[in-house]
Amino acid sequence: MVPFYVLVTTFLLFKAIGLIGVHYFEGWHTSLQGAVALMLLLTASAHWGKRRYDLISMVPPAFPRPDWIVTATGLLEIAGAIGIMFQATSKVASLGLAVLLLVMFPANIRAAREKLTIGGRPVPKLIPRTLLQIVFLTAVLLAG
Repeated sequence: MVPFYVLVTTFLLFKAIGLIGVHYFEGWHTSLQGAVALMLLLTASAHWGKRRYDLISMVPPAFPRPDWIVTATGLLEIAGAIGIMFQATSKVASLGLAVLLLVMFPANIRAAREKLTIGGRPVPKLIPRTLLQIVFLTAVLLAG
């Protein structure tokens, strides 16, 4: 849920900054781009450090080298966060991130079904997790 809170809070913060005169954030699009980028940097940070092993345990057993998969997806989230901020790359980054979210969803399904935790907190159940994924997918696509 923390990524969702970061997405909403930073979007509102960027919109407020735009309303007080920072031209870059006057429109909803750049505010959403900034919010998506910060959300992705937050989620990418979990791919290293204390939460790494929780993410590795989420990878379905059919996939080899879950540690590499977690590293690769973290790097792709960072690249997407950077790419979504630039007009020349935002559409490609948006589409790539959408594919990444869809490809990673089976790990979220596994985590929900097996009642796994991330950082000691239980992952959302399958229905709320699916709804969150739809929100993230929509935000990523609109940001591009």
